[in-house]
Amino acid sequence: MVTVSQNTLTQSDKGRSLILWFDEVGITDIPLVGGKNASLGEMIQQLTPQGVNVPTGFATTAYAYRYFIQSAGLEPQLRELFADLDVEDVTNLRLRGKKARSLLMHTQFPEELRDAIATAYLELCQKYNTDTDVAVRSSATAEDLPDASFAGQQESYLNVVSVQGVLAACHRCFASIFTDRAISYRHTKGFDHFSIALAVGVQKMVRSDLATSGVMFSIDTETGFKDAALITAAYGLGENVVQGTVNPDEYYVFKPTLKTGFRPIIDKKLGSKELKMIYDDGSKHTKNVPVSHIDQTKFALSDNEILQLAHWACLIEDHYSQTHGNYSPMDIEWAKDGITNQLFIVQARPETVQSQKTGNVLRSYHFLKTEKSPHPLLTGRAIGEAISQGKVKLILNVNNIEQFQAGDVLVTERTDPDWEPIMKRAGAIITNAGGRTCHAAIIARELGVPAIVGCGNATGILKTGQEVTISCAEGDEGKVYSGLLPFEIKEVALENLPRTRTQILMNVGNPQEALSLSAIPNDGVGLARTEFIIANQIQIHPMALIHHERLEDELVKIKINQITALYDDKPQYFVDKLAQGIGRIAAAFYPKPVIVRMSDFKSNEYANLLGGQQFEPKEENPMLGWRGASRYYDPGYQEAFALECQAIKRVRDEMGLTNVIPMIPFCRTPDEGRLVLAEMAKNGLEQGVNHLQVYVMCELPSNVIMADEFAEVFDGFSIGSNDLTQLTLGLDRDSALVARLFDERSQAVKRMVKMAIESAKKNQRKIGICGQAPSDYPEFAQFLVEQGIDSISLNPDSVLKTMLEIAKVEQKS
Repeated sequence: MVTVSQNTLTQSDKGRSLILWFDEVGITDIPLVGGKNASLGEMIQQLTPQGVNVPTGFATTAYAYRYFIQSAGLEPQLRELFADLDVEDVTNLRLRGKKARSLLMHTQFPEELRDAIATAYLELCQKYNTDTDVAVRSSATAEDLPDASFAGQQESYLNVVSVQGVLAACHRCFASIFTDRAISYRHTKGFDHFSIALAVGVQKMVRSDLATSGVMFSIDTETGFKDAALITAAYGLGENVVQGTVNPDEYYVFKPTLKTGFRPIIDKKLGSKELKMIYDDGSKHTKNVPVSHIDQTKFALSDNEILQLAHWACLIEDHYSQTHGNYSPMDIEWAKDGITNQLFIVQARPETVQSQKTGNVLRSYHFLKTEKSPHPLLTGRAIGEAISQGKVKLILNVNNIEQFQAGDVLVTERTDPDWEPIMKRAGAIITNAGGRTCHAAIIARELGVPAIVGCGNATGILKTGQEVTISCAEGDEGKVYSGLLPFEIKEVALENLPRTRTQILMNVGNPQEALSLSAIPNDGVGLARTEFIIANQIQIHPMALIHHERLEDELVKIKINQITALYDDKPQYFVDKLAQGIGRIAAAFYPKPVIVRMSDFKSNEYANLLGGQQFEPKEENPMLGWRGASRYYDPGYQEAFALECQAIKRVRDEMGLTNVIPMIPFCRTPDEGRLVLAEMAKNGLEQGVNHLQVYVMCELPSNVIMADEFAEVFDGFSIGSNDLTQLTLGLDRDSALVARLFDERSQAVKRMVKMAIESAKKNQRKIGICGQAPSDYPEFAQFLVEQGIDSISLNPDSVLKTMLEIAKVEQKS
């Protein structure tokens, strides 16, 4: 067979071809070869020259499918079969689908089509000088569209070898245009069953059975944050990740600074990856085998591979955005060849959920306050950002889906496309297995159904009929609670919000919520608390990591070794986790300023960290003791502070997130400030270098009284109203006995705040506030605006209402 080049093949010729090679088609050829094949051809032609590896192959055309249907006279029989189709009746749907597939499977291919497929496959073998194992994938002409993914609706077959094998797989793919799930999906999306044709892609297999594979999105799948690429990875063939059989690793990469040469991996989560799909020896079939414990506890990709894939995701997204004339985030499958160790892109399609949303309304879900905070029954990966509730329906076998009632909470091991007829009727979906890019996650997003995947043992814990509340509104971690908990939905129209002269910043503690919170109108982050990252994500005292070999408690040592199993260099665990937490917050709000407060635990709080008892003193009043700046240059914490500095340096210098401004808490004197700055410089954070600014908390009376002197040391101030109130009024805010006297609106406190703002202005230093007061009291926020404060940092749930109040004040002034 002689392949006609793209330059000489006319559109009319292509429209009458039974076979087209990938390098003969592009994205405009979806009606000819389907979305999947058209996209592969587009990438081979346009992106391979830019270094994106895409395996070659060929496609049967829509013309070939229609020729098959018409030459055998099948359309009248199919139309008669579907005359009384009822997709809401599972039994009716199954019967019609089974008969339609049987009709196609019992009809032979025309001889011309058989010869064309066989000839093309033999040419592919000749290209590789061997019998070639291929992936045979269905590609419908209404597929991979911006508003309808058709993900997994038709069949795919891996590790197919020989002419007969390819012919049989193509035949099964043709028949799969009438799978139950495809029929139901087309009906839901409003597509006519007979206007769609089925093309088949035959693509050289990537031997990821010997390596790794996965899925990546060029957008955050849950929040719609456009500047992060999400990559998932597991061992073996990619079907396990797509189908949700395993819980894969997850990696986030920040695209803007990646494009300028930095290495911004802002998050890495280890998946369990218990199984891997490989070829069954001596068979064309595949099988799942256990993954060793050692490999389960390793990341499946190196940092260089993560960055390479993210770079390709940027190239693919940029190309398709330019081609379509509008922003086009992408859903991409990748694989690593275990023989050549090369990475490949094996599919790319438009992302179909976040790209279709409008940004005019901010919708958020919130639990109403109760006397006692509930404890979740189980947790997993949150899909979406909603809260839902209902009665559990536990279904372990797809053959039992007729038991499902609309509004039930579907609980199962995992889903595949055969479950879709009931997924659209579910109140929520909970699965044992799967990651953010598995089938259940993709379809749940598209249907707008909240889901929690990768829960581990949901089918063992939850029972049919049990009432539960499903929360995907608390960050990346989804939570299942017992009972029907009260919650509310808030909606705000963003286009009518006023912009204020006073900068409105946010207090952000949890990095997992940062991408979502960044959608709230804001001017940056006024307080990012490192304590949250240390307590919740690191959990180990930094000195216990530095000196883990001399830990006195053997049980503590064992537990630390378990948590840090990936690390021979234990302190590096602290740096990595802290840098990723800070980096995720900084990326979410980039290039707006993100003020990161260095650690401000008290000694009793540090002691509660794993291994902390050995390194912390017993203080009578930790609130006024060894905290903040006084620790950083002290021999008892100096080494630990160096780790904090390394984390900040990595975020700024390696990730390129120079919007991070470190802030020093509880700095008692200007001389102490100079000692801290010297310590920071010793660890690579030199004030003024790479535009580094360092702020100081204004939370002690000495910070106010000596503001002129502090202004000579630091670049800006942030008022901490909580500590300033307790130290001005002389009361311990941890003491319930004097809690009634704690009030930031006290005239004494307000005079201190007024003095601080005046001094900062006189010294041309920025000054803001990050304490609780303006979030709780609108009148206090009004007072701050009247004093001319530069910025007010608020709790996220207070931002919008306080913004409106501040706008009113500014209009009057």
